[in-house]
Amino acid sequence: MPAPDLIAALTATTAFPDQASGVEVVETHMSWVFLTETRAYKLKKAVRYALLDHRTPEARRRACEEEVRLNRRLAPSVYLGVLPVVRDGPGVRVGGEGPVVDWVVQMRRLAADRMLDRKIVDGTLRPEEHRGAAALLARFYRAAPPVDMGAGEYRRGIERELLATRHELVDPRAGLAAADVDAATDAALAALASAPGLLGERIAARRVVEGHGDLRPEHIALGPVPAVIDCLEFDRPLRILDAADELAFLALECERLGAPRVGAAFLDEYTRITGDDPPERLVRIYSVLRSLVRAKLAVWHAREPADEAARWIARGRAYVALARAHARSLG
Repeated sequence: MPAPDLIAALTATTAFPDQASGVEVVETHMSWVFLTETRAYKLKKAVRYALLDHRTPEARRRACEEEVRLNRRLAPSVYLGVLPVVRDGPGVRVGGEGPVVDWVVQMRRLAADRMLDRKIVDGTLRPEEHRGAAALLARFYRAAPPVDMGAGEYRRGIERELLATRHELVDPRAGLAAADVDAATDAALAALASAPGLLGERIAARRVVEGHGDLRPEHIALGPVPAVIDCLEFDRPLRILDAADELAFLALECERLGAPRVGAAFLDEYTRITGDDPPERLVRIYSVLRSLVRAKLAVWHAREPADEAARWIARGRAYVALARAHARSLG
């Protein structure tokens, strides 16, 4: 079934098993998400990028299964499973018997006002409300098996990423302040050179694990049963990182939204539960790196015809400003 016909068929309330009275459709770069009152159904697009190939139904089925497997680590009550999309007369239905035309991830729908980013932006985050989610993450990192990696390999990977990211961001077409990009990159590289054992100590302490890979406030649901959703499922190497790096990224995103203390509280809870107190200098290096990488992603978005270039360039400039601010603390 052609993709436009399938998407149109999935807007029918009768296509879903939970007796929906309405269907809301949200498009992302790699998926279509169909929202009913209580469930979310994610249909992966038949696309191919450098890190993934979803052009066949079988490839999309495997990707759905991997998404569920990985996300159940931090959101077991949210990711309900993988269901087939089958032909049903002239239309389709999710689940049941029949010729399979595609596959979806079935999730429990989370209320938007439970998400950390919404609470920060709306000013509704109560003191200590995020502590349960912070504890969930800390326990996850504490239990995660360490990844076997050489210290030199780990350090070279970070240095390569800094240099490759700078190369893209200083391009005049990016519309960013090249001098700030250079200053931030040079400060991070100099900090690594001045403390050659800093990253090796993280490897030796077994703090480099297979993490979430995209730990942003919009992926963290608060409440009595906290959950962390939407991990980066399509490329394992991008999930291999220091727990302190991942939490520094979260802190950076909270800072961008105007709540730097929230990100710091996640790091504090991590230290309390795990006993691991990452050096402040290391956290700053990670913050510079993640700021620049997010600026690069913003530039990429700005080049896509369907996106709002001005909005993404402004976002990229905000990330470069954050990178420069954290770089200044490195001396």
